[in-house]
Amino acid sequence: MMQSPSPLVGEGFKMAAKKPHSFPIRVYYEDTDAGGIVYYANYLKFAERARTEALRQAGIEQSRLRDAHDIAFVVRRAEIDFLKPARLDDCLTIASRLTDISKVSMQLEQTILRGDEILVKLAVKLAVIGKDLRLAKLPDDIKKAMQRIWK
Repeated sequence: MMQSPSPLVGEGFKMAAKKPHSFPIRVYYEDTDAGGIVYYANYLKFAERARTEALRQAGIEQSRLRDAHDIAFVVRRAEIDFLKPARLDDCLTIASRLTDISKVSMQLEQTILRGDEILVKLAVKLAVIGKDLRLAKLPDDIKKAMQRIWK
């Protein structure tokens, strides 16, 4: 018997690009420190927003993922290389690319750019956990939707 598709995966993933997902963001005053440059921790927030929007483009909303499957993504590891600062009013792009995916985790490379200039590089490993906070299996249809958006 064929399984019905997950209610989390919508039609959006069928039109997803096979290149890195791009997410634009502007630097606001609240993102900067006293010197007018982006406070280092905010790059993590920018990267999180980009990952969330990539999932949304694949038809996966994290709240529905939690409610329907009792799973969520958590950052297991993040490596960040700060190359150049972003400043107030800069228009940035966060490019996200899936580099590996398994039954319980995925790894992404994320690059934060100002135009063609690379400012920050991130390597992020996300784990899938259940409501008991233990590793949980990523449903196959969700995994396939993510591969379509990011590979």
